[in-house]
Amino acid sequence: MKKAATRRHFILALALAGASRPGAAAPAAGPPATLLVLGDSISAEYGLARGQGWVALLQERLTAQKIPLQVHNASVSGETTAGGRTRLPALLAQHRPAIVIVELGANDALRGLPLAHTEDNLRAMASAVRQAGARLLLLGMQVPPNYGKDYSQRFAALFAQVAQAQQAALVPFLLAGVADAKEPLALFQADGIHPNAQAQPQLLANVWPQLLPLIQKPGPAPVPGRRASPLPPPGR
Repeated sequence: MKKAATRRHFILALALAGASRPGAAAPAAGPPATLLVLGDSISAEYGLARGQGWVALLQERLTAQKIPLQVHNASVSGETTAGGRTRLPALLAQHRPAIVIVELGANDALRGLPLAHTEDNLRAMASAVRQAGARLLLLGMQVPPNYGKDYSQRFAALFAQVAQAQQAALVPFLLAGVADAKEPLALFQADGIHPNAQAQPQLLANVWPQLLPLIQKPGPAPVPGRRASPLPPPGR
């Protein structure tokens, strides 16, 4: 019995030495961190073939650049800020994302909802993201001039106000280069509301410069008592 025990200890010692010596195989990496996208039809590929939307193109770029982020698209056509605010806590608990992109607000304007409600919902979502220790990128929207100059300006401004108050990154206008293109109708579907497949690379081009800093370095300091979700560095 004593010889058998000694042999087992010897084998265990060899195994530990092998695991710690230079050049030994490293433990298997854990699953990639999650990037959560919470949006409406613009992010939900409305009217597009699956895989053509800007969110799908984002995942392709991350994979091509060996950035270990797995995109989870929780966007729903017709979603309002109130709906996103209701769904967000469960999504944060389930996916524990490192980064959250919120693309909501356009349907609030289309339905004529009070701007104060939209701003309050965006602030609540931004706060929830920070409480979860994640980094937030807010995608701003604008409404057509026929809504009136005062309303249009206040609607566009509320995204910047929320981003500043909550220390979030901001894309001022997701549809820049699309809605204000020389031939905008060529970049929209027949309804004149939803960008077509040709416009999706431009949407990603608007998002990427503001998203990349959140990937490369930590965002705002998390709320005391919370620890930011781990985000592995980009691959080489």
